[in-house]
Amino acid sequence: MERLLRAGAAELRTVGVEALTIRTVALRAGVSAATAYTYFASKNHLFAELFWRALVNEPQVGPAGDTALQRVCTVTRRMAAMLAESPELAAGATSALLGADPDVERLRLRIGAEFLTRFREALGEGADPDVLDALALAFSGALLQAGMGLMTYTEMGERLDGVIAAILKGHG
Repeated sequence: MERLLRAGAAELRTVGVEALTIRTVALRAGVSAATAYTYFASKNHLFAELFWRALVNEPQVGPAGDTALQRVCTVTRRMAAMLAESPELAAGATSALLGADPDVERLRLRIGAEFLTRFREALGEGADPDVLDALALAFSGALLQAGMGLMTYTEMGERLDGVIAAILKGHG
């Protein structure tokens, strides 16, 4: 699986979202297509797994800042920067996470839980569940807009600062 993931990431960087197939990833990894399909049911499954792993393997520094606003903004800026550094992965993940593939659904839930964990950590103990929900909705909506090309991932991080301030007004 690790070999397929490395090959998938390399193939994605080389040929992009549209041209990548599980067969080309298998060829790059030196395994049969049948073997690759036992690990990844579709290229969307591969993209979601690559995104999940990039997210959880990203160096964790912890939220920085004296206020909840500063801490949450550092979290969203770090995630946006990760996406800006890997635009092919961001594009693949955006389309993949919108699909109905059951394997992707499982990863979508894990990714969403990771977003909530990071926001909860930034807000501190006793974080308001409605605020957490609003932050997750704002971030995922911004992620979708960036994936549609309405803004860059760097701009996404910048624009979220004002959205986060509005959400946290009176909460932090």
